[in-house]
Amino acid sequence: QLHLVESGGGLVHPGGSLTLACIASGFRLDYYAIGWFPQVPGKEREGVSCISSWGRSNYADSVKDRFTISRDNAKNTVYLQMNNLKPEDTAVYYCASGPCGVKGIPPTDFGAWGQGTQVTGSS
Repeated sequence: QLHLVESGGGLVHPGGSLTLACIASGFRLDYYAIGWFPQVPGKEREGVSCISSWGRSNYADSVKDRFTISRDNAKNTVYLQMNNLKPEDTAVYYCASGPCGVKGIPPTDFGAWGQGTQVTGSS
């Protein structure tokens, strides 16, 4: 069974950067597309980025040109490089496995959710 664990969250000032990691175990990550989903209390998770098994990426408009998703299959890890962070990026960030298409990134299509990592933007 695919098991995902997120890491790399923390406190960052506006304009700062963080790199999140989603580490997989149980299966080789090569076969899976992975997405990233921030969630704030009281709101639904939203998909902000995903990467297909062959490396095609997709981004929500809110993070395009600021976030970069990548994968290192040898390390069974998908990364989310977050630059120019804004206070509204504050959320618990989850990774999950599911289809990475060319349009939206609906959380309902994803599974094998990790436990999340907290990203807090602070001024």
